[in-house]
Amino acid sequence: MLALILASCETPSGFMGPASRGADALGHRPGPVGFSTVIVDAGHGGKDSGENARRTGLVEKTLALDMARRLKSELSGSFRVVMTRDSDTFVDLDERVREANRYGNGVLVSLHFNASGSRIAGPETYYWRVDSYSLAKRVQRNLMAVTDFHNCRGMVRRRLRLTRNPSIPCILVECGYLTSPSEAKNISDASYRAKLARAIAAAIREQASQGDSGMGPLPAPINAPLSRHGDARS
Repeated sequence: MLALILASCETPSGFMGPASRGADALGHRPGPVGFSTVIVDAGHGGKDSGENARRTGLVEKTLALDMARRLKSELSGSFRVVMTRDSDTFVDLDERVREANRYGNGVLVSLHFNASGSRIAGPETYYWRVDSYSLAKRVQRNLMAVTDFHNCRGMVRRRLRLTRNPSIPCILVECGYLTSPSEAKNISDASYRAKLARAIAAAIREQASQGDSGMGPLPAPINAPLSRHGDARS
């Protein structure tokens, strides 16, 4: 069924045409290729310090903004880079979605840091839509190649406001666990964060040039409503 959906909806650029807007809104299409814009979303900000704020002395909103700025620097010159925030300001999740929806030929990458028990570590990449799978897989693969922390869930398919609601391919990257003492020590090192940013940027460039090529079968589509405030993980 997925093959029929994708075959009927794909255009030469990998994006859907106007006749397929219903499926397009759900992300039932091939992954992006040849896109020119990357919306970089620094998680949290302002009054929202992050779920994992100040664990091991690190503040998630500050680290997320640092990562976003590093990723922007890595991508500038190759893409138009749009930041949903570039200072310590609060931006509502729905406003972040509206900002992403202004750019039709782009992808959204939201950056965060994770928390759990002290023994859990490693980067994780969240996606929901079919058109976001290959980008998520490339990002997760690249991050795992540059970190020693592999005790994580890897790729996670989860319906969040920033993985379901935008009209463009969208992923959320948890760059590591602040609750792991050893990983938190690495995260506190600017050179380590620079290495993570380079890995994510390389994955974005690969996706732009190769699309779904080499990423294996796409996941089955799931018809699900928009994520709303009050969902278990929104």
